[in-house]
Amino acid sequence: MDPLLIGTGGIALVLFLIAIRVPIAVALFSVSFGGLWLAFGSRMAFGIFSTVPYGFAASWTLSSVPLFLFMGFVAYHAGLTSGLFAAARAWLGALPGGLAVASIFGASGFAAVTGSSIACAAAMGRIAIPEMLKSNYDPRIASGSVAAAGTIGALIPPSIILILFGIQAQVSIISLFFGGLLIGLATLVIYSLLVIGIALVRPGMLPRGSIPPRAERFAALLEVWPVLALILGIFGGMFAGWFTTTEAGAVGALLTVVIGFARRALTRKALVSSAVDTLIGMASLSLVAAGANAFTRFIALTGVTTAIGDWVAAMELSQLALLLMISGIYLMLGMFLEPIGAMLLTLPILLPLTAAAGVPTIWFGILVAKLLEIGMITPPVGLNVFVINSVTGRSISLEQIFRGTLWFLAADAVIVLLMIATRNVFIPLLG
Repeated sequence: MDPLLIGTGGIALVLFLIAIRVPIAVALFSVSFGGLWLAFGSRMAFGIFSTVPYGFAASWTLSSVPLFLFMGFVAYHAGLTSGLFAAARAWLGALPGGLAVASIFGASGFAAVTGSSIACAAAMGRIAIPEMLKSNYDPRIASGSVAAAGTIGALIPPSIILILFGIQAQVSIISLFFGGLLIGLATLVIYSLLVIGIALVRPGMLPRGSIPPRAERFAALLEVWPVLALILGIFGGMFAGWFTTTEAGAVGALLTVVIGFARRALTRKALVSSAVDTLIGMASLSLVAAGANAFTRFIALTGVTTAIGDWVAAMELSQLALLLMISGIYLMLGMFLEPIGAMLLTLPILLPLTAAAGVPTIWFGILVAKLLEIGMITPPVGLNVFVINSVTGRSISLEQIFRGTLWFLAADAVIVLLMIATRNVFIPLLG
């Protein structure tokens, strides 16, 4: 049978299996193994599957993922990030829509120790949304702002999505982190300006708060020193070139444990829970990523990647048209798939296309991360929206939360278009 036909059928079969809720890792492994067997025989299939999963698991860079995951879980269980919203509220609460702005800033700070969109939304949702509702904030904006703010977690380092992209694309993760930080901060600013604008136009939806005494504001800052120490110790050293991404993860994990015990906020039970959560999270990520590696080898050997590249080349798309097409693909996938699965499923096909079009891989990785995170707040399967619905005890309906995120989806569309329009300005910064 023609290998190209098998490869094309394999892609269709994977999409079908995912559509009927087969786990992504199972779909990727089974289709890759079966496709290789059909196209090249059992010896080739067993040979590849005896080396590819091990080769991925043995990646030195991959070891940074469990370290950063562990750092985030320890910080969460020890309550090291609990003062972020209080500090942001003390300094920003008097702005129009100040509590919503404070939740966005708090989520951004939380992102610096977790790298997880869902964790940011869940943690900030428990703290910020009740306070906003007490202050008579519109439930739609209160919940939508936190759901959207959680997406910053996958942009600001240590972003798990960017680490996995760097491993798959074999590019500098530190450069990806730097670019993610730039776009994450830009998202933070634009979201905050959006909230302030809504509050100025419709003050009844987002009442202005009061300014606390100066002593209270500075006292609130003292509660965020653990996060500041982690950020300066890890990312300052990483961007300065003192240690690699993996070493940064190790330093961060150690610092988090030391700070947690020093503050008497970390118990043995919390430490064990953090380790268990890390193992569970890492097992899930590893299975999907290893399956994606096998799928990459399958479609490359069957000639699908080359065929798609030739087809796109024949269309003679400009770089701008290609990027807009890819953006549409990711926005559509984001409505139905979780971000990491969607990214690992598509990179084997899209990376060669963007490389052939002259799109720098590092910049493309940051664009992909931003596009995938938009999917976290788009219906019908916006995971952050379901998280917020859960942590509020379903007192705010899914419909209300989705309506609240519409403002931020419009802001995200502007950010993506600005990223594409100004790519020639940002690309030299990223190397």
